[in-house]
Amino acid sequence: MKIFYSDASPYSTKVRMAALYAGLPAEAVAVDTSTTPPELAAVNPLGKIPVLVTDEGLSVYDSRAIMNYIDRQTRGALYPRNAAKRTEADILEATADGICDCLLSIVYERRMRPEEKIHQGWIDRQWQKVERALDHLEANMPRLGKKPNGGHFALAAMLRYIELRFAGQWQRGRPKLKRYLSRFEAVFPDYAKFKA
Repeated sequence: MKIFYSDASPYSTKVRMAALYAGLPAEAVAVDTSTTPPELAAVNPLGKIPVLVTDEGLSVYDSRAIMNYIDRQTRGALYPRNAAKRTEADILEATADGICDCLLSIVYERRMRPEEKIHQGWIDRQWQKVERALDHLEANMPRLGKKPNGGHFALAAMLRYIELRFAGQWQRGRPKLKRYLSRFEAVFPDYAKFKA
């Protein structure tokens, strides 16, 4: 089994941490996403990461599809069985992934356009979404017990990414979020392997 990934990708980080935690043996295969390498296009026609390729050759892509696949293969290692708790985990994961979507929009706007064509209004709008979602998380901090779920992995991956790309721009007024990664590492010590 293989997971095609990029080290900076928060979605890749999420699924790689989850696979390790759940005990799903998968070789990590780093790919350069600045182009569409043939090995990536061969396993995902969209040319996006992450992609999990099973021993049977099935390509599973989109991080949430991969997370659900890992959960099924490991008999529920990633998500609560209780319907209400599962919904909470799903919402947390969607919020963290949504923040990453906005952050990546900002990064690509700055990286891919010539400086004179960068649309600051677009960047500002994406950052407003990020700020609202971070404030929501701060006010509704998820409980983190001894067993992290898919939402917890998504939140850890998002915080790793926002610190990587927007260091010093998100912490003010969010002490709970600032402390989250140290709390997460206490229940998932292997997080140290994924630190930027």
